[in-house]
Amino acid sequence: MRQALRQLDVETKGKGLIEITREIAAFVKVERIETGLLTLFCRHTSASLLIQENADPDVQTDLLAFFERAAPEQSALYIHDAEGQDDMPAHIRAALTQTQLSVPVAGGAMTLGTWQGVYLFEHRRAPHRRRVAMHLIGE
Repeated sequence: MRQALRQLDVETKGKGLIEITREIAAFVKVERIETGLLTLFCRHTSASLLIQENADPDVQTDLLAFFERAAPEQSALYIHDAEGQDDMPAHIRAALTQTQLSVPVAGGAMTLGTWQGVYLFEHRRAPHRRRVAMHLIGE
């Protein structure tokens, strides 16, 4: 049994979904673990991770619109606003999604479905540098 751990830095341009599938797949390939489990962990409280469709961009548009409605940036709704009007809504959006994903590895690759991609979901308006820990265990 072998393990590998690496950090992926992702530069965001503000709110939105950034596909990181290619970078993660490259990490898995380099480590040459044929069968195992990949764990991804977003090290932030105002960004998250998603496995979502990567074929039709309308999916991303609809997801962004949904989260705008689910956690709107209205200061009258929240007490916490230490970093601005988008601060608490970003925390709510992260709480409703995931900060950790597990993806099986088989044949030396992630076992994602045909139309699935891994995304970092930035919930803040301003650009940020986000960090995703990638841990691979297997043989």
